[in-house]
Amino acid sequence: MGCATKNAKVVAISLGSLQRLIALKAVPHSAVPLMINTMGDSMSQGVDIQLRILQTLVSLIPNFPAIHGPLLGDALLLCFKLQESKIAVVSSTAAATLRQLVMFVVDKMATEDSADDVDPTQLSEVKLPNGTAKQLGPSALDAFSVFEDLCLLANSEKPHFLKLESLHKTFALELIESVLTNYHAHFRKHGELTLLLQHHLCPLLLKALSDRPVFPLTLRCTRVVFLLLKQFSSELTTESEVFLILLIKIFSEDGGDGSGDHGPHHARPLWMKVLAMEIMRGLCSDAELMRNVWDRYDAQDSGAKVFASLVTALKRLITEKPVLLGVCTQIAGLGVTAEQTGSTYSLDMGGMAGRVATAASATVSGVVGMMGSSGGLSLHGSAMKLQCIDQLDKADSPPIPESYIYLLAVQCLVSLCDGLATFTGPLYTSIVIQRPKAAGDTLVRAPPALDIASLPKDELSTKQLEIVRDIIESGWPALLAALSFIISTNLSDELFVEVLASYQAMTNVSGMLGLTTPRDAFFTSLSKLAVPARVVSSLESYVESQTPRSTTSFSENLGLGGPAHAPGLSERNMACLKVLISNAVFLAGSLGESWFGVLEVLQNADYVLTSKGAFGGPSKRGILSPSATTTPVMRDRSGSAPGPRHPLMSDLEPETLQMAIQRLFDASKNLEDPAYMHFVNALCRLSAEMVEMQSGGGSATLVSNESHEDVASAAGLSPRSGAVHRRRRSGDFGITKLGGVTMLNIHRLIYRPPDVAWDATTSHLLSVIHTSYAPQPIRVQAASVLDEILVVVPRNLTTTGDLQVKVQKQVLDVLAQQVVPEPAALAANTTTTVELRRMGLETLHQILQASGHTLVVGWETIFQMLESVCRQNLPVRSSSMDSMSMLSTPPSPASMRSKPLPSLGLGTPSEKSQVALVKIAFQSLTLVCDSVTSLSPEHLRLCISTLGQFGRQADTNIALTAAASLLWSVSDAIQSKRKNVDEEPEYSELWMFLLLEVLGLCADSRQEVRDGAIQTLFRTMQLYGSTLSLETWDQCIWKVTFPLLDSLTAEIRHLSNAASEDVTTSLPWDESKILALHSIGSIFHDFLTPKIMQLDSFSKAWDVFVNHIQDSVLLDSRTISAPALRCLEKAVKVSPALDLPPIVSEVLLRVWQTIDVLGGAVIQRSGSQTPTSVSEVWHHRPFTQESLVAFVDVIQTTRKASRSVNGNEWSLDRLARLMVILKGVLTYPNSPDYRPDIDSLPPVQAAVMETIEGIDLSVSGSPSLVLRDLSEFATLPFLAAFDVPSLAKTSTPQKRITYIAISKKTLPMLVELFIRFKLDPAVYLDGTLEAVLSAYSIPVKLKYDCPAPSKFGNDPPLWKTATTSFLRIVKECAAQINKLGPDTPADRIESIWRQVLDVFRGGILADCSAADSFPLDVQEAEENFDLALIASLEIDVAPHLGDSCVPDHLISQLATILHHGSRLHETVLETDIADSFSPELSHKVEDIQMHKHYELGSTASRSLVPRERFSYWCFDLLFLVCSHTTSGGYFNNSLSIPSLLNRCQATLVGFVADEALRGHLPFPRAREQELLYVLRKLLDLKLWPGSLWAGLSDNPSLHAVEQPKIDVLLSPSHLIADAVKRSTAAHLFHFYPVLCEIASIPRKTPSAWMVTSTTPSSLSILPTGHTSSGSNYGQSGANAVELDARILARTCLKEVGKEMGVSQ
Repeated sequence: MGCATKNAKVVAISLGSLQRLIALKAVPHSAVPLMINTMGDSMSQGVDIQLRILQTLVSLIPNFPAIHGPLLGDALLLCFKLQESKIAVVSSTAAATLRQLVMFVVDKMATEDSADDVDPTQLSEVKLPNGTAKQLGPSALDAFSVFEDLCLLANSEKPHFLKLESLHKTFALELIESVLTNYHAHFRKHGELTLLLQHHLCPLLLKALSDRPVFPLTLRCTRVVFLLLKQFSSELTTESEVFLILLIKIFSEDGGDGSGDHGPHHARPLWMKVLAMEIMRGLCSDAELMRNVWDRYDAQDSGAKVFASLVTALKRLITEKPVLLGVCTQIAGLGVTAEQTGSTYSLDMGGMAGRVATAASATVSGVVGMMGSSGGLSLHGSAMKLQCIDQLDKADSPPIPESYIYLLAVQCLVSLCDGLATFTGPLYTSIVIQRPKAAGDTLVRAPPALDIASLPKDELSTKQLEIVRDIIESGWPALLAALSFIISTNLSDELFVEVLASYQAMTNVSGMLGLTTPRDAFFTSLSKLAVPARVVSSLESYVESQTPRSTTSFSENLGLGGPAHAPGLSERNMACLKVLISNAVFLAGSLGESWFGVLEVLQNADYVLTSKGAFGGPSKRGILSPSATTTPVMRDRSGSAPGPRHPLMSDLEPETLQMAIQRLFDASKNLEDPAYMHFVNALCRLSAEMVEMQSGGGSATLVSNESHEDVASAAGLSPRSGAVHRRRRSGDFGITKLGGVTMLNIHRLIYRPPDVAWDATTSHLLSVIHTSYAPQPIRVQAASVLDEILVVVPRNLTTTGDLQVKVQKQVLDVLAQQVVPEPAALAANTTTTVELRRMGLETLHQILQASGHTLVVGWETIFQMLESVCRQNLPVRSSSMDSMSMLSTPPSPASMRSKPLPSLGLGTPSEKSQVALVKIAFQSLTLVCDSVTSLSPEHLRLCISTLGQFGRQADTNIALTAAASLLWSVSDAIQSKRKNVDEEPEYSELWMFLLLEVLGLCADSRQEVRDGAIQTLFRTMQLYGSTLSLETWDQCIWKVTFPLLDSLTAEIRHLSNAASEDVTTSLPWDESKILALHSIGSIFHDFLTPKIMQLDSFSKAWDVFVNHIQDSVLLDSRTISAPALRCLEKAVKVSPALDLPPIVSEVLLRVWQTIDVLGGAVIQRSGSQTPTSVSEVWHHRPFTQESLVAFVDVIQTTRKASRSVNGNEWSLDRLARLMVILKGVLTYPNSPDYRPDIDSLPPVQAAVMETIEGIDLSVSGSPSLVLRDLSEFATLPFLAAFDVPSLAKTSTPQKRITYIAISKKTLPMLVELFIRFKLDPAVYLDGTLEAVLSAYSIPVKLKYDCPAPSKFGNDPPLWKTATTSFLRIVKECAAQINKLGPDTPADRIESIWRQVLDVFRGGILADCSAADSFPLDVQEAEENFDLALIASLEIDVAPHLGDSCVPDHLISQLATILHHGSRLHETVLETDIADSFSPELSHKVEDIQMHKHYELGSTASRSLVPRERFSYWCFDLLFLVCSHTTSGGYFNNSLSIPSLLNRCQATLVGFVADEALRGHLPFPRAREQELLYVLRKLLDLKLWPGSLWAGLSDNPSLHAVEQPKIDVLLSPSHLIADAVKRSTAAHLFHFYPVLCEIASIPRKTPSAWMVTSTTPSSLSILPTGHTSSGSNYGQSGANAVELDARILARTCLKEVGKEMGVSQ
């Protein structure tokens, strides 16, 4: 009704209401037709109404899925009509609404498909375009009808479903495109829709593309064609073929000026070609589609060759305008003149591959001359910002760059190649590389080509691989021709990379599929691009000009001069080289005979990359700079900074490429044996050809003539043109790489048959070595490579048996051919021959060094090689030849080969070179002597004979080594054969001679020689000592061992005195003495029992030995101290096993004397002053921690040995001395090498504690001794900690010695020891217990001021450990003290109790202010921990203090401690704390004089103590001690009452005095609670009768139990006063005045809820959070009553009246 009013505002409101109702689904379906009709009637209203109608429709149709058929058509009709509006906003909105609604219609069909079933009653029959009929559901029928009408409208036909006369074709095509884009999968499921595509859409598109081209219509048609080809090519096979041929025809036609004024038979405009190419680019990027195109069309005999036509068309398109694309001068290389570049682009490939590729690219060579240096392709300059096919908003074609279509063609080709590679590569990897051939087979890392015939025929992947193979076999010539042409044009870097990647892809795919011809063709083309032949030839003929630049510039400007710089590779050449290397690595397993061509290219590349450095050019070799070319390569012209380069264009430095070349050769280890044979044979062939060329063709024996011409031409070099210049190359590439490859594949030389690798490699290298006319550097290079191989082969031989014999014989026989000259060569001896022999001898040395112990054959050959260098008639040597500078140490092969070889001529070798051979051979002989034990008698004779010859040589170094080292090695073999009784005399005599020779070297000035001799000497003695007689041992001790120590010590003393300021001068001698001491210690440890102890001179020898140790510790450098002590320790450890107790006791006594002396030195030096002289400095060097640990270990070992021998512990005197020494060691303050001692014990402390723990405490007096010392150790962190002075030259932080770890160990350890010996009276009588308690006193008093217990751990604080340990001891000792006999001195008991109370006072009164910063739960835990002190006082201390032997002042002191511990405020009225602990003031009770106390009243607030609850605990215990319930008896009551009364008086009197001043001002909570607490506790307190009278008397302990009778003669007041003091409530009489004051306060007094119970003594009021030990709260039957201070005071007064009998 609202819409019918025709009023715009009402209509708008009505439509809005309808829209909301629809959204809420509040409209019945029956009203939908009415709403659609109403909206149709309102369409004539304004724009707002029309937009509102569209919004309503968008909401209506989705919310009413049941809208089908005509009703849906009516709704869509409204949108179509509004779409034709002239108003832009209405038209565009309607178009968007239509797209959305059409999508929804198709989406409903998809929803209907997903349903389980459709009601048969809803199915409708529809007639299909092919004349058949089909039952469709309502949604499917709607989709079919709408899409059919769209196709009809696009073809200007009348629709069947929509009531439209016409529709813009472009809009109809857009709707069709939208539907196909989003629902192509559903279209394939519905045959009726596919029939619409086939019968309606495809003819429409073909017609539109064949008619006169109109940009908007053609654009949309091509987009739809693209969708059909991408998504429906399998369903529309024929149509797809037609479309593809049509597209190829469109872009391959000639002409076209870009205008649209052409008929259907004229050339198509440029924009239409571009559209076709853009479509084709998208299709080419779909690799699967391209394979399917080949399979459907090209693979069929009768089918159209669509794929072949495409590739041909692309190639023809690319090459049609060469001038536009330009030429890239980089491809020709650098430094090549212009006239040389013309041949760079011809595909001069050898063999069939070259001929086919050249024929396929005939057009390329014909147009190269037409190319200019301008133009080019780039993504920035040639591409469109928005591709043409996406410009839907344009009515006319946009401006199109002329080169854009060629860019598209390049991208098509790149996509085709990439598609082939991306499919084949992963499949090849999964089939050949990742899948082993059989179970247990190793992974094939360099597999052969894929054999498609061996794959399962029925697998889809096999079929696809066959398609790819057929594509490449058919299309590679055209692809190669196109790619080779494109890469030579002026491409930007981005496009160049893509084209180069296509090269890479095609090469790899061809190789993977075993297509040899296309693979080799692509390799050949890449070779020419990577290393142009002209660059190599120009480089060899290039001579760097020496003329100044200014004189040559004129001729260069005229073009008459040569290149501006040396020929080289450009950046793009190197990129091509990088790809070629990558391809070769990937296809290494299948290259076979093609390796030769690849290796020659790599050789030339290596030559070009490395030769530039010889000319000294200023620019980096091989890198193209902008000034190096006349035509710059196309670059990105955008102003932004260049981003990261493509991987193919990065890392193109010559060094990186050389590394890549090396990686290719490294990959040879992955080759199978047949492939490796091809590789090595190609490498040897290449090397042989190069050696022949470098030799000037002197012999043809090194290389065969087969295919020589073809191979040379393939690389662009012929022997005739390059032989002259190739001599400039230093070394041979082939030999170098052959050596590297062989080293990587050394296992092939060992474990494979010789024909696989050994024969080819060694034969080639020996032939080069023996070729006399070959250049000397190459012969030396071949010898170096051969020697390295011969060294490594034995080293890698891991098996024994026949293989070992065969391989060792092969190695030595080949080496002998190099070392031992043939007679003819010996006659013509040259320096080159000597050099080669020298290298062979070095190789022999290395073989013996690494593998001599494994040699089983060939010793005759080895000695033959060694003897070949010795001259029988030696000339007289000059003194200069004795110099050790010639060859003092064996040169390492690595260092020799890293240096440039000397320039040797061909003349007669000098005497010096001959001597060098002798020295090198002698090194090998040294190694032979090391393995002499394995020689047979015959070989041993050869060895000795050879040693004699070398010993006669004039060189001093050789003579010394032969006499001392080599003959000594032979002596070991001789000793091993002394077991033969028949030969023993002969071998023994020889061994003794050698022993004396070695002893002479032990004092050599060179440390290495000296130390080696010492090691050899003692090792031999240790090894054969068990076989020596006692006479021999006596000589070894007195003539070898002690003289050696004397000589070393004398030399050290001499050096120290001569250079006392520099202690480092004697360091080498110190190290030698350390070695000697270590060795002597081992000798004594091993042979003290069986040999040395049996000597008649043992006692004297032992004394001399111990004196040596003692002097070494006291006088030598500190580095010697620890080894010397360890030496002594080794000797002492053996003594318990001896069966000679008297001798052992003498031995141990002598050791104890040394321990005593050394301990005295430690103690003396720990307290010594700074030395004043140089000699004092020497003798006062501080002990290191290491030496102290060794010293303690000697003590331990000695004590254990003594116990083992005697069965008893040391005497008490010795133990006392031991403890003094250990304490001195523990507290030694001058060591330079302290270790942290917080978290764990450092070595010294650990050793000391281990020693103490091992003491047998059964010795009388030892427990007290140990306990006292441990108590002192426990106090070290507080009394002896110190900072270690840091060295001025170091930046390390200052260390601090804390002794915390040892304190943590000893604090609980003292408890265990005391409990163990608590029944021993001596512990109590000799002051031991006081010492233990005193140790705990310090950390308990310091409390939070104690040092941290750990640095990294979470140990409890030291004060807590001390408190826990102290309480355990108090619990144990309290009962034992009173059990001591009557003879126990009273002062001992008093001292113990005084110390106990002192610790309690420290714990209770310790400063706890630091705990205020703790969290509340931590504070509570800390307070609860301290409760143990109160509990211990109540349980363990108070009951025992009442003993008669305990002095009165100690009991008073306990009360005083509790008095001060119960303080709640920092400022108090009572006497100062320090004075209150004096015996005179401890039992004095202050009088209550209220008039004086009023004067002290104050309104100031008092500061609470940190722990209020703990103060109440102390207060509770004070009341408990004074009450009649305490077990301490009368003594505790009478002596403690004064402290209690003074404490309560301070609270009560203070309150009265302050209240008078404060008036109505309330008191703080703590004051009020304290007052109520005191009043209530006083009310409940019951004293022992007479205790107050005794406490106020002059002798409380005397009158505590029994008081004098009351004097009846006293005045009544005094009589009453005397009587009440004997009462159990006497304390209330004492406080009578102040109670009266409180009871009479006129103002409100503090009040609180009180708990009353049947128990009179129950505590009825407590401050917040306060609890009391021993009291029970919350009893059943308890009542809570609110009372105040006035009531409590009055109650107390009533109790006084009751006590006086005046109140009932």
